[in-house]
Amino acid sequence: MCNSTIRNIAGVMVAIFWVATIAVSCGNKLESIEVDKISEAPTQVVMNMDAAQTENGMVMMRMRAPRMERYELPEDESYELFSEGFMVLAYNQDGLLETKIVSNQAKHTIKKRKEQWSAFGNVKIFNYINGQEINTDTLYWDREKKEIYTDCYVTLSSPDGFMQGYGLVSDERAFNAQLLRPFDGYAIISNDSTKSVYQDTVNFIGPRYHR
Repeated sequence: MCNSTIRNIAGVMVAIFWVATIAVSCGNKLESIEVDKISEAPTQVVMNMDAAQTENGMVMMRMRAPRMERYELPEDESYELFSEGFMVLAYNQDGLLETKIVSNQAKHTIKKRKEQWSAFGNVKIFNYINGQEINTDTLYWDREKKEIYTDCYVTLSSPDGFMQGYGLVSDERAFNAQLLRPFDGYAIISNDSTKSVYQDTVNFIGPRYHR
């Protein structure tokens, strides 16, 4: 057998092994990938992702997602796509569940060691400490500045009333959210003797076991 034939057979075997490896990494359900689209396939797929960030032995943040796909791009760039949505839970120093963020999709991009988180599609932000709920279409998270922001339409509900507008900026736990261009809101005003007190029912039983 000539050397060129041996090289051709070896090349085919390597290609088959590569495609098989990619198919297995895609989870339990195998997906066919066209040869010319192998470079567009994710380099890693994680199903039922559950990641936690701890500080001094305490869970401070937890992220859950049904599916995470990681892609490697040229020029030191990569991104992780959460195509089936994700949920972020943030706890305060007392161990109480303070913030919950959910969305239909999310993306984590890293380019030249700079990263950006974005959540989009029916984004809901709950702050259980002050009883606040924020709804918008797209949300960005700046880890360095520890803040979240958006330029989209926003609604904000709390025990004090309802606000809506365009654009929002807040600390990353959504405790001090501020609408940038509010309109047509209303406030709930009551006397001190009759004013109801907001009760955090989420943390009433086992804060760290919230699902």
